[in-house]
Amino acid sequence: MEIKHKNWFERWFDSPYYHILYKDRDDEEAEFFLNNLFRHLHIPPEAKILDLACGRGRHSIYLNKLGYEVTGLDLSPQNIEYAHRFGNDKLHFYVHDMRKVFKVNEFDVVLNLFTSFGYFGNAEEDEKVVQSVYNMLKTDGVFVLDYLNVNKLDFEDITYNKDVDGVYFDIRKYIVNEKIVKEIHIKDGDREYQFSEYVSAITPERFYTMFKNTGFKYIHVFGSYELDEYTTERCPRFIIIGRK
Repeated sequence: MEIKHKNWFERWFDSPYYHILYKDRDDEEAEFFLNNLFRHLHIPPEAKILDLACGRGRHSIYLNKLGYEVTGLDLSPQNIEYAHRFGNDKLHFYVHDMRKVFKVNEFDVVLNLFTSFGYFGNAEEDEKVVQSVYNMLKTDGVFVLDYLNVNKLDFEDITYNKDVDGVYFDIRKYIVNEKIVKEIHIKDGDREYQFSEYVSAITPERFYTMFKNTGFKYIHVFGSYELDEYTTERCPRFIIIGRK
């Protein structure tokens, strides 16, 4: 499949309509997951955390409130500009491409949450992200990658509409050539816009291979934010955890 806009994420994630469409994301669910995760991993209070593809920083901000030193990285200047208003001496945000190393051997934990991966056109680019994370972690550092469980995907072509604050979204979602595609047509008064999302349908086997080839030691895989054990057909998430 040829992606119509190679860097679609730069345009879409910087658009105000992205945040309008996803304004109802559940902060309580995100905090519940982070609490479960950090208890399970026994992350000490002095740990340095990297939130990779942090968006507007909701996870970074919450972890900082718990006392952690957190760095949030995102490709969108608009997201980082918004997140900056919450910054302090233990919470920092930077515009950065996650395929590139930010700081070598710097972090105890790297988080990549809520399917903030698989944006790129090929497997080699995804592997660059995993390699950059490996390089940014300290020895014995932990990488948590939270992705959708592709084994539960509905492969039918789906269309639906959504009205959010007077902005009308006409959305088509389908899968083709191992890409999950979401086409988003927006009508805001007399203005109309078209955006697309492309996320790779990455199987657990591919994730295992990427982690192994990079050098990560496998720790665990969970299938939900309740940290249920992962099963192929039942679980909504694929949360893989590796150690450097």
